[in-house]
Amino acid sequence: MYRALTRDIEVTVEPYYLEEQSDPDDSRYVWGYRIVISNHSDISVRLVTRYWNITDETGQVDEVNGPGVIGEQPVLNPGDTYEYSSGCPLDTPSGVMFGHYGMEAESGERFDVNIPAFSLDAPGLSRVLN
Repeated sequence: MYRALTRDIEVTVEPYYLEEQSDPDDSRYVWGYRIVISNHSDISVRLVTRYWNITDETGQVDEVNGPGVIGEQPVLNPGDTYEYSSGCPLDTPSGVMFGHYGMEAESGERFDVNIPAFSLDAPGLSRVLN
């Protein structure tokens, strides 16, 4: 699991390889990931936007911006958690994802909450260290 804490908002990510949706012979590798966002602060926040940087093993970068997550803009009151799952296809057997959520406090202040960088690695990869 991967974790990041920004202004007492914790983001935890658990990636997993989706073998049944992947086809290595066709250069298609698919991962799912489970995100848990926990509000450890003393204010309510709303998740307004998301930004993802997805980089495959060749260095090809795909950036994703948009409103909310999975069609929602959840409000997290103090002590609340919000959980969702999504997925990511790549043309290579490994990559890295990271990003941030744009949050809005009840006061109207906007700030970013980091999503930790996490590794996407197909099972059975042989690694060569330089």
